[in-house]
Amino acid sequence: MTGVAPEELVLRPPGPRDEAQVRRAASEVDSERFTFLSGADRPWDEILRALDSERRGVNLAPGRVRADYLLAVVGPDVVGRTSIRYELNDFLLQVGGHVGYAVRPAFRRRGYATRILELSLAELRRAGVQRALVTCDDDNAASAAIITRRGGVLEDMRRESPGVVPKRRYWIDLG
Repeated sequence: MTGVAPEELVLRPPGPRDEAQVRRAASEVDSERFTFLSGADRPWDEILRALDSERRGVNLAPGRVRADYLLAVVGPDVVGRTSIRYELNDFLLQVGGHVGYAVRPAFRRRGYATRILELSLAELRRAGVQRALVTCDDDNAASAAIITRRGGVLEDMRRESPGVVPKRRYWIDLG
């Protein structure tokens, strides 16, 4: 993977052939207080159907909003993922935000997180979102720096619940 420019990273929906890499990525990242794939214990075809419903904004599970779950891919490798939420419910407004992204540990410090965020914000802009909320854990200095470099302005910090690391909440103008 060395020598690959972050610009070569593409975002795309997961497909039937991605199951092994996505499940492996989930096991790597989920141990870090971050969910790589919600409901990862379900059968793969069921996960793909649920993600397609969220993409179309139909038959949404309670608490879910229209969203794209996209893999960040460089060549054959799934290096990370993004969730792009086109609207905010109360939970997303408080701590989740419009974009949630992750990079697998083996692919970090190569510019992929920055590129994932850039492409995610471009998608929100195309969808007509004027301001994007992007959050990160208070102790995630790398993510905070990426968000700030992309124009993020810190509004405040909020906790999902007592004993949980607070989330930094940044707004990014997309207009």
